[in-house]
Amino acid sequence: MSARLDGKVAVITGGAQGIGLAIARRFVDEGARVVLGDLNTAALEAAVAELGGGDVALGVQCDVTSSSDVDGLIDTAVVAFGSLDVMVNNAGITRDATMRKMTEEEFDLVIDVHLKGAWNGTRAAAAIMREQGSGAIINMSSISGKVGFIGQTNYSAAKAGIVGLTKAAAKELAHLGVRVNAIAPGLIRTAMTEAMPERIWESKMAEIPMGRAGEPSEIASVALFLATPESSYLTGCVLEVTGGRHI
Repeated sequence: MSARLDGKVAVITGGAQGIGLAIARRFVDEGARVVLGDLNTAALEAAVAELGGGDVALGVQCDVTSSSDVDGLIDTAVVAFGSLDVMVNNAGITRDATMRKMTEEEFDLVIDVHLKGAWNGTRAAAAIMREQGSGAIINMSSISGKVGFIGQTNYSAAKAGIVGLTKAAAKELAHLGVRVNAIAPGLIRTAMTEAMPERIWESKMAEIPMGRAGEPSEIASVALFLATPESSYLTGCVLEVTGGRHI
């Protein structure tokens, strides 16, 4: 059985660590070549080396809030590897605080990185994919965008916005052969989530019917499904990967 992404080229923002890197690993394992965008150059270098170096992986320093940076990231993929078949808009940050304490700058930054970043990536990828008549765009939302969490008015708003962006873009691009879907992870075991205070972690665990946190590799498996023809009749969907939390 051949690898499911043989000959395909994927761009992944926030690809140097966490869920983004897990997706990159899975894609490379399935035969893809990947271009990772990230602000952390040291992490980019380490990720590219881990994935097998320049024949299969490249790293580009990229601020997803900058459309020119995102254009450059995608241009790198097309020039180096010849196409763009999968775009994963995964880059994200948190600046958690209650509304009373959250600054306007903290609100704007989270909206810009998540929502504007996903729009920049979707728009730039669509410009290439529509000419090819094919492609899969995968946007990273969150269960926070469905239910809203205390201390995350910025993050919940951004992740809900990504759902709307995904659905609208899916309608615009469907007739061109380009699919746009989103993943909404729940509690996933990453460096970011493991930095939570123990009491917060335990309270979130108590909400999960499956009784455990998810692993980044489990999000990568869903991203792989959305990237391949196995999901050929899916567009505008939000797949909740939460262990049953908030269903």
